[in-house]
Amino acid sequence: MSHPRPATVGQLKETGYKPCSVKDELRRNVIAKLRAGDELFPGIVGYRESVMPQIINGILSKHDLLFLGLRGQAKTRILRMLPLLLDEWMPVLAGVEINDDPIKPSTKTGHRMIAEQGDDAKIEWVHRSDRYHEKLATPDVTIADLIGEIDLVKHAEGRYLSDESTMHYGLIPRSNRGIFAINELPDLSPRIQVGLFNVLEERDIQIRGYPIRLNLDVCLVFSANPEDYTNRGRIVTPLKDRIGSVIRTHYPETVEESITITEENAWLARENSGSSSGVMVDTPRFVQEIVEEVVRLARSSPHVSQASGVSVRTSIANAETVASNAERRGILTGEKRVVPRICDMNYLVASCRGKIEMTLAEEDGAEDKLIKSITGEAVKAVFNRYAESDGYENLVEQFKGNLTFPAGDDLSADEFVANMKAVKGLIPAVQTLAREMKLDGGDHATQATIGEFLLEGLYVNNRLSKYNSKGKVYFRK
Repeated sequence: MSHPRPATVGQLKETGYKPCSVKDELRRNVIAKLRAGDELFPGIVGYRESVMPQIINGILSKHDLLFLGLRGQAKTRILRMLPLLLDEWMPVLAGVEINDDPIKPSTKTGHRMIAEQGDDAKIEWVHRSDRYHEKLATPDVTIADLIGEIDLVKHAEGRYLSDESTMHYGLIPRSNRGIFAINELPDLSPRIQVGLFNVLEERDIQIRGYPIRLNLDVCLVFSANPEDYTNRGRIVTPLKDRIGSVIRTHYPETVEESITITEENAWLARENSGSSSGVMVDTPRFVQEIVEEVVRLARSSPHVSQASGVSVRTSIANAETVASNAERRGILTGEKRVVPRICDMNYLVASCRGKIEMTLAEEDGAEDKLIKSITGEAVKAVFNRYAESDGYENLVEQFKGNLTFPAGDDLSADEFVANMKAVKGLIPAVQTLAREMKLDGGDHATQATIGEFLLEGLYVNNRLSKYNSKGKVYFRK
């Protein structure tokens, strides 16, 4: 990346450069993007009318920001996109340990350099990607990590303890003229949180009580989970009081938003990978809806801890699991194109474990039973959007005559469709349902997935029963 040409303070002055604080810089660039109609956080879905105005208002107010929300609500992702609102390049004095402004230095080293070298002082250019630093808050984080510590080696060289040149700077001073983020703020011990008071309020630091004043120009941003206030830790009240804006995040509000997020983040294009299996996985809309419905139902289930939340990552992992099981079937059966079926959702247990926290003490297998139950409810909810179980009485009647229909995930699409032909009226019903779902029901792969969806829909509506035998799945009355 090519940076601007000025290499000395004098050349920089000729360009008309004016010193600007990082918060003024953020504010200026946000205003410019708003006027141009540019998207501030590309790829962030579902926050346009709720979260984005809060962020914009906080930046326009030159506030430090706290993103408060449950896990999997894009808090860290937004934090890491904040540098996009900075100028692409920033000039700094060369040879100074922290980023110091060439025209208006804040450190003694910078002042001394300008006094000695004047306009001939060398400058360097820092890209905006290097002006963002992040620290995950853990109980073992120390003041030295964040603020700094006396460097005894420098002191032994004959420098005074009160001289800032004896300091080994922590992450916050090293983020001068940039953005510093602390993830999971409540996990930071209270005494360390107290150490942030001066940084937030006075914009200076004190190390071991020595009268060192370093005027910092830094935008501080934090993330926190409301659950942490009571479980692992809490944000001390005086610190919350010093944070300008607290921004609440949320989960996707519609199925459409959830599907969009999953499509953008899940690895579903298997045929384009470097380790391609040669099998194309074509996931229909209704399968995506079921995957999202599983998570939406979990977020309202009384058996799931809503204080902990159910992350968007659950949907992403589930979509990848469904695609992988369909791909596995294609590898084993030799099919070049596969369409995920309901039987592929039996494996959602593996990708949901650990992501759904139960409210009661877990017994052996309780989590798996809950996930399977929620999956069944999700299939029922989506099926009832497209069809009515009472409209398939002619199919149900045939099962009363001891008809058994095999539907395991080991069957190829051709085998499944061949079994469908044994049920009178099933294929025409599938083709009609395909038109309702705006799918092409002419190929066997699509017919098989819609056929199993129809039978599973009758099962979850108590019109059919289902049993397993030696690893095989069968529908019957």
